[in-house]
Amino acid sequence: MNRGNVLLIDDEEKLRHLLKRIIGLEGFLVFEADSLKAGLKVLEREYIQVILCDVKLPDGNGVEFIEKVKAKYPAVEIIMLTAYGNIQAGVQSIKNGAFDYLTKGDDNERIIPLLDRAMEKIRLQKRVTQLERQVEKKYTFENILGESDLILSAIDLAKKVAPTDATVLLLGETGTGKEVFAHAIHNGSKRAGNPFVALNVSSFSKELLESELFGHMAGSFTSAVKDKKGLIEEADGGSLFLDEIGEMAFDLQAKLLRVLETSEFIKVGDTKSSKVNVRLITATNRDLQKEVEEGKFREDLFYRLNIFTIELPALRDRKKDIPLLANYFLQMYSSKINGHVTSMSKEFLDNLINHDWKGNIRELKNVMERAVILATGNELSISSLPIDFHTSRQKGQALSAFELSSMEKLHIQRVLNHTHGNKMAAARLLNIGLTTLYRKIEEYQIS
Repeated sequence: MNRGNVLLIDDEEKLRHLLKRIIGLEGFLVFEADSLKAGLKVLEREYIQVILCDVKLPDGNGVEFIEKVKAKYPAVEIIMLTAYGNIQAGVQSIKNGAFDYLTKGDDNERIIPLLDRAMEKIRLQKRVTQLERQVEKKYTFENILGESDLILSAIDLAKKVAPTDATVLLLGETGTGKEVFAHAIHNGSKRAGNPFVALNVSSFSKELLESELFGHMAGSFTSAVKDKKGLIEEADGGSLFLDEIGEMAFDLQAKLLRVLETSEFIKVGDTKSSKVNVRLITATNRDLQKEVEEGKFREDLFYRLNIFTIELPALRDRKKDIPLLANYFLQMYSSKINGHVTSMSKEFLDNLINHDWKGNIRELKNVMERAVILATGNELSISSLPIDFHTSRQKGQALSAFELSSMEKLHIQRVLNHTHGNKMAAARLLNIGLTTLYRKIEEYQIS
């Protein structure tokens, strides 16, 4: 089994052959070169993952060679071979982008562990790159599911504004896909290769939000032991998505307005401003116009955010899309969880279509995950739906207390069976508190 491809560049033939034998016996495929020029030729024709390179070679300096290789082959890791005691060359090689350095003839026992670490770094980086590509592919307009007029209109608006640098305000209830749209707008813009940074404003207190958003200087408050970049700075050159913008404290709104007007911000504890080039995309489920009238949101900021507004429809207003979305989540969770669920019964689907969906797509996603987990056959039936679906389907015909409790008991028992008795996991799937679950177990005498 090949543990990786290594290029060994050294003009000392005996040492090169010795290293080749040491490395080759451990399962690596080793290529040789006696000069930097010969090494570059090997790189051009072979897939090389790690280079072991001498510092002093007949046609140049190995330390300077690092930058040339990294510029053309950024994924290749380089380990420098330095003469005894030449620490300066080793340190400089790392500054130039080398993975590490070895002392020739003195560090032979370190070669294999070091190669393994370099190979592991390459594998991890490759995995990260693959995941990034998957994310970029996931967040495109083509992957936003829907055929109803309302969602198609929203997609069309988003596509038109994406190539510009205009500030975008996304309106819609919780769970309608505002972050998905924000990410798709970023990926459809000229900033797509730069950072997309997302922050839910409602997740932080005013003080924490200011530090998280604008950054801080060391010593600006008790726990600020070192300088910290804010998310605005992290998003430089790219897009910053602020969800639940209506929750932002009034005085922080003024700081955000300054960013929009001057492209400048001041870190917490700093005395000078910093420049930033960032596109702002915001979202809210609040009526910001009403918030302005009530004095809860700055009017000047509202008009800066409201340059281009896109309203995302609630799921109950796009019922035509429910079967399409449900089937997508069915396939996704079936492949992840058990693989045997392939369809939905007509009654199951009718219940989905007639549901109010206060949590919108996010709620549908959670319901489908739970249904797939609880499914006993290859088709989803109404027995896999939460209790409120069973009650709501009986229009004006309430279930008796006995019938309702029986359904609830059965549902809790199935979830507990799925989690193998793990009550914390069961409470999470049931979307109830752990204390409530224990009370229900005692009430229904569930063993």
